[in-house]
Amino acid sequence: MILQALVEHYEDLAAQGKLARPGWSDANISCALYINDAGELEQVADIRQIPENGKGKPRPQKMMLPSPPTGRTSLAVKPAFLWDNSKYLLGIDSKGKLEQSTKSFQGSRSIHHSLLDAVDSPAARAVLAFFDRWDPGTAREHPALADRLEDILAGANMVFRYNGIFLQDDPHIREAWQNHYDTIENGPEMVCLVTGRKGAAEAVHPSIKGVPGAQSSGAALVSFNGDAFCSYGREQSLNAPTSKYAAFAYTSALNHLLADRDYVGRIGDTTVLFWASGGQRVYQSFFVASLFGAPTSYSASDLQKMTLDLCQGKPVLFDETRLDPGTTFYILGLSPNAARLSVRFFLKNSFGAFVRNVHAHQERLEIIRPSFDKFETIPLWKLLDETVNQNSRDKSPTPGMAGETLRAILSDTSYPATLLHGVSLRIRAEREITRGRAAILKAYYLKNPHSDIPPKEVLTVSLNPDSANIPYTLGRLFSVLEAIQSQANPGINATIKDRYFNSASATPSRVFPALINLAQKHLRKLDRGWSISYNKQLTELTGKLGETFPDRLSLPQQGAFQLGYYHQTQARYTKKEETEHV
Repeated sequence: MILQALVEHYEDLAAQGKLARPGWSDANISCALYINDAGELEQVADIRQIPENGKGKPRPQKMMLPSPPTGRTSLAVKPAFLWDNSKYLLGIDSKGKLEQSTKSFQGSRSIHHSLLDAVDSPAARAVLAFFDRWDPGTAREHPALADRLEDILAGANMVFRYNGIFLQDDPHIREAWQNHYDTIENGPEMVCLVTGRKGAAEAVHPSIKGVPGAQSSGAALVSFNGDAFCSYGREQSLNAPTSKYAAFAYTSALNHLLADRDYVGRIGDTTVLFWASGGQRVYQSFFVASLFGAPTSYSASDLQKMTLDLCQGKPVLFDETRLDPGTTFYILGLSPNAARLSVRFFLKNSFGAFVRNVHAHQERLEIIRPSFDKFETIPLWKLLDETVNQNSRDKSPTPGMAGETLRAILSDTSYPATLLHGVSLRIRAEREITRGRAAILKAYYLKNPHSDIPPKEVLTVSLNPDSANIPYTLGRLFSVLEAIQSQANPGINATIKDRYFNSASATPSRVFPALINLAQKHLRKLDRGWSISYNKQLTELTGKLGETFPDRLSLPQQGAFQLGYYHQTQARYTKKEETEHV
């Protein structure tokens, strides 16, 4: 299913001219080697591009070039055609291993001669002359390399330029490469599991590049490397026969998706890719803005209106393109695993269904927002940050929890228990109820019903003063007691929250009697107006609690306590800001 969807995406993009035919692929190129008719190296030019915003380091330029060889390692000499790094094109590398780099250069010279000896083109003769006259032993002293040697040895990919054009643009050279690629049949005839057609099976699939944490040289999505994974005498990827075309197509589509960083999400160690049937990028743009909070030219209210229309099955106009909620949409999560990739999840649904699921998640998260919080809706990355100690060196959320949470949101299924546990741990450790943590508590208990959950009357957006739920009321009471202490002791360094929050939410009967006695002493310090106001609040709340406090609160009850505390605290701040504004 995954490979079939990716092959279809490749065909959509190829029909639009965004991806080349088999045998060609995008490569990141940093330098151009200028050569003349005699094959002499005249200049090495930096062709990296400055980012559009003018900020950051220059980035390699993407060029459509002959596909790189598969299965290349530090020991296996497998040169690319018309492009490569310094070890293959110049016979030098940063490690100074002249014998190995010379061997790589000779391999590159050999493949260029085998493909271009019969080509009647000045450009072909020029590049062959370069390989015949270049001496790897004296390469480091060549004057054309002096200014670029450090970048070149760092692994920069290079191409050839002759008489004003890049060699891959010469029609005779392109034809020679295409004829060579189309006649390569290096696998047994088998039925392809992706296309259903017979053809030469690819034993080693091309590498996938751009997944953070995986090998920079690329990782495999389909790979077999041990006898235990083989059967019926089939080795490597012949265990899952995939035609040469299908292997090229799905890897080209994946590499294309990964290369466009504006449309790639990152959650924990999971790289998330999105694409729509038909290959229209605008669907990706809307989805990453909706789920990950990516920048967009639309206001939050405009996005909200479009989201509601899509949820109701109505098409909308986004970036001058009509978004159809019935369009098939795919979401793929990949994680690094040494030289391979692990599939965290693969989801297929209509675009409108995914938008509805994300919107339902955001509605569950909706909770009163502090005035300093700039986010209209809480993006996923910020939500997961609430489970992480921000003072630690590694601020990444737990990979498993992050992936499970994203899958739950996209599938509209129960949130993982690890999300609740992560938030509860941070609350106990920091004794702080942020908007994000309160939102997670509310959303979790709304979506994951069981016998012990807080009632819906406490799972509200803002304070519910009519609720008689005991844990929720205790949380409200704790917030009022903290306010009394702060009012009586302006500028106090530590409040009762710093010392008693955890015990008050877990074992109320041991803490609250002492805190109420302490509050009575603080009330004596206040002027009459404040004293009367706080006494009324205390009387109202303690009246809902009865004569005794609970001995112990369960984890869901502690969640209700924490929501009560958050709601009451935010209501106090809101009232204070309104008073100051008046």
